[in-house]
Amino acid sequence: MPELPEVETVCRGLAKALTGARIMKAESHRPDLRFPLPKNLAAKLKGRRVEAIHRRAKYILIDLDKAETLLMHLGMSGRMVVLHKAVKAGKHDHLVFHFDNSCSVYFNDPRRFGMCDLVKTSALPQHKLLKNLGIEPLEDDLTVDYLALKFKGKKTPVKLALLDQALVVGVGNIYASEALFFAGISPKKLAGKCTKDELTKLVPSIRKVLNAAIKAGGSSLRDYVRADGELGYFQHQFAVYDQAGKACPGCTCDLSKTGGVQRITQSGRSSFYCKTKQC
Repeated sequence: MPELPEVETVCRGLAKALTGARIMKAESHRPDLRFPLPKNLAAKLKGRRVEAIHRRAKYILIDLDKAETLLMHLGMSGRMVVLHKAVKAGKHDHLVFHFDNSCSVYFNDPRRFGMCDLVKTSALPQHKLLKNLGIEPLEDDLTVDYLALKFKGKKTPVKLALLDQALVVGVGNIYASEALFFAGISPKKLAGKCTKDELTKLVPSIRKVLNAAIKAGGSSLRDYVRADGELGYFQHQFAVYDQAGKACPGCTCDLSKTGGVQRITQSGRSSFYCKTKQC
């Protein structure tokens, strides 16, 4: 599933192409994705001006005139691609938006786990999908004190705690593994056992990894592409994720003895770490 860096990259690409443009025509090729689409969505969107495009957690928010917002999620396999000329919609192009600046956006989602809703902008904070979300990791709300409070007494492994969207949003499986490596914390360590010194390293490590991934356009492992259709490149910078058996950055170990980067499964998700540097 696309995580924060991928969604942020898509939002920036969409914003660059679409801010100020009007939707001349919208096409809905099926009645639902993960949830039913809003009734008469195509008609409601015709003529609407894009005011701004931004992100909340892994959700794409397209602010329109008349104080409404198109709320979208890419799901497991979704992609939103901007083309500078209209083409025939493909089998999995479930939503298509044509704009007055000659751009068209195709929402392609083979597995149909994505979603789209049209919401009053003022009602967004109370939307059922947004109201219980935690803090944004790239904003000032993510502090050592915040994590210390939320992790206190928590018997969940710290890797899984970082995936809890009610605590902090969008970090995701890949970036949690990477951040814990740079902070020197084992993914197996219980969140409640993390020391203040460890959390002091973890907060900037989370930001470092996420910002680096955004700069690289996200990670393309399966379906994800940027809004311009190009791949992200952060997968070429992984320190430990998907590097089982390999040397971690700066490794001085005898890999025949240590086995290099380790892979374990936590709640059905793969975690990667260096047992020498992360304890």
